[in-house]
Amino acid sequence: MRAAIRTKANGIQIEDVPDPGLVDSGDAIVRVVLAAVCGTDLWGYRGLGEVPPGPRAGHEFLGVVEEVGPTVMTLQPGQLVLAPFMWSDGTCAQCQKRLPTSCEEGGMWGGGHDGGQGEAVRVPYADATLIALPMDEQDERLSAVLTLADVMSTGHHAIRNAEVIPGKTVAVIGDGAVGLCTVLAASLAGADRILLMSRHESRSRLGRKFGATDVLAERGAEASDRIRELTQGRGADAVVDCVGTTQAVETAVAAVGNGGTVVLVGAPHAALKSTDQIFLRNLRLTGGLTPARVLIPELLDSVLTGQLDPSPVFDLVVGLDAVPSAYQRMHERNSIKALIRI
Repeated sequence: MRAAIRTKANGIQIEDVPDPGLVDSGDAIVRVVLAAVCGTDLWGYRGLGEVPPGPRAGHEFLGVVEEVGPTVMTLQPGQLVLAPFMWSDGTCAQCQKRLPTSCEEGGMWGGGHDGGQGEAVRVPYADATLIALPMDEQDERLSAVLTLADVMSTGHHAIRNAEVIPGKTVAVIGDGAVGLCTVLAASLAGADRILLMSRHESRSRLGRKFGATDVLAERGAEASDRIRELTQGRGADAVVDCVGTTQAVETAVAAVGNGGTVVLVGAPHAALKSTDQIFLRNLRLTGGLTPARVLIPELLDSVLTGQLDPSPVFDLVVGLDAVPSAYQRMHERNSIKALIRI
């Protein structure tokens, strides 16, 4: 089969690799129908080491079950399924706490494992990991469903952790797919005001379509000052960092009001220099790796009924052979998120 392989910093190519096969009795083999390029993939592409080490690429995919191991009970060949961005065993202490992204036996697609940006994937713990979809390969809602594997679940996770309710003001740092999905989640939660930091016209336009009431071009201290100006000096009730840089984290802390919540869901490659503000201002710091496997079923219902459609974050559609160019376009910020049809 063919798959996307990381070759070096700024290097992705499509190569022939061995077909996946069943290894453990609970495995399934999934033929990939749709996959995506994530902002997290770009950290590895840029040589920043934010993805699992190894050559394989991609952690967002859906497809058709081709084969199952002898102990798989809930799936059968021919079913269309969605994979969350990490697999999990469903039985460990962390899974029982509804934290599958902290599973003791879990892991993320790609790196040394099969990646989602390929023609097929071996799925460990298939019963606990995969979500069966009540639709077929031609369903026009599949791109919206694919966002639930990571970015839409992450946006929902951020707003749920922020405890956003009607009347609240939320600021979102980052206008990538996660940031835009966070805006959408805040809008659905009834936020009174949603402030999106964005300097790109197409992203700002989509942010407004998703519910942003204000778009801010400022960065750093200027951004936090602007947020306080727009909130009559109080600061936002919650600020979500969807970027993960030092500047973004510091902006989030400076922009949130006393007693407010800072949510970190951007790829975490930066840390607070000091926790003094957290303590002295009674701030709540939360976020972390999204438990997508837990959130997908409830979000899927909203997609299927038409209440939720995050699919516009895909502004580029490519085949497998064009994945390298998709990475380049996203790296240059000429695309928000690439959808891969395989």
